[in-house]
Amino acid sequence: MGLLEFFKRKDVQFSFDLELFQDVSERAHMRKLAIDTCASFLARTISQAEFRVKENGKYTKNELYRRLNLRPNVNQTASTYWQKTVYKLVYENECLIIKSDTDDLLVADSFVHNSKAVYEDTFSQVTVNGYTFERVFKQSEVLHLKFANEKLSPLIDALYKDYGELFGRILSSQKRKNQIRSTVNIDAMTSKSDEGMANVQDFIDRAYKSFSEKDVAFVPQMPGFEYKEHFSGGGNGILSVDEINKVTDGFFDQVALALGIPIPLIRGDMADVEKVTKNYMMYTIKPLVKKISDEINAKFVEPQDYLNGDIVTVKVPNYLDIFDLSNAVDKLRSSGIMNGNEIRTELGLEEVDIPQLNSYFITKNYSDVMPSEENLKGGENE
Repeated sequence: MGLLEFFKRKDVQFSFDLELFQDVSERAHMRKLAIDTCASFLARTISQAEFRVKENGKYTKNELYRRLNLRPNVNQTASTYWQKTVYKLVYENECLIIKSDTDDLLVADSFVHNSKAVYEDTFSQVTVNGYTFERVFKQSEVLHLKFANEKLSPLIDALYKDYGELFGRILSSQKRKNQIRSTVNIDAMTSKSDEGMANVQDFIDRAYKSFSEKDVAFVPQMPGFEYKEHFSGGGNGILSVDEINKVTDGFFDQVALALGIPIPLIRGDMADVEKVTKNYMMYTIKPLVKKISDEINAKFVEPQDYLNGDIVTVKVPNYLDIFDLSNAVDKLRSSGIMNGNEIRTELGLEEVDIPQLNSYFITKNYSDVMPSEENLKGGENE
């Protein structure tokens, strides 16, 4: 019998109508997981920062301080607000903050940036929580932040194209290694009957459900067909799982590096955590905070007031215990390098109006004592 005649047989044709292929797994979306994890990591760090307003040489707590640190708008707390701001800034590479008629600070969900060469840029079609403002905002009226010169999405998409394909191949290979394959032998009389075909399909459905949900399952032998199972367990399943984790970690590391997050820190490694955290705060958080504080000072502080010392500063979270710095603080104070209030500022504390803290002291060990002739002369017995 030729191949064409074989496929024309009714007992063969019906077998291609049965639902023999079942898929109960979903492909993991490691791209979104990696970006969300890294962006949230940065956002949680910035949300702990404190914005300080300095006027006339002293830090003060005014309405701007309350807006930046407690309640930027009627619907959000400061920590939630800044976390959303940084997340949007990292995820979309730019973020627009507008000021409403009630002085609320609102993060725009979408907007159209009209760039200009000489005149001020404008922003139109600004939408916040489904409401689109009809007015056009000028650059001087908003806080416009950019995370990088170019968007990171094309880079991450290109990485994911390669890593995602490799991840899918390894995942499919792992599923095939532990796949249970079965065959059903059906006699010619059963295949010619519609009722027989329905019974076969019902048998396959019930057997599949039983194998999926029960630890122990029995398959009855029914007249007309025979069920036989073929287990494919070739290869080492543990090795394949390790390969999957390596591919996932590789893509995750590339995204973290693109955002400037040290890999050991985001993985939770405890080795040299102080050094890694210091680099993270110095080269990732502080530059990001500088962008935010520069934009705030440019839009909320008048140019002349800024030159006179009025400024908005940002105190980032401390990664060192203040008591661990006590020896260094003592050396700086006793050597006359810094006064008390200058040290308090560097520690993230507010200045206090105590005269002694505004003075410089040099202890005896650091005093400059020139040798005299009497000191150079020895005693009569020498």
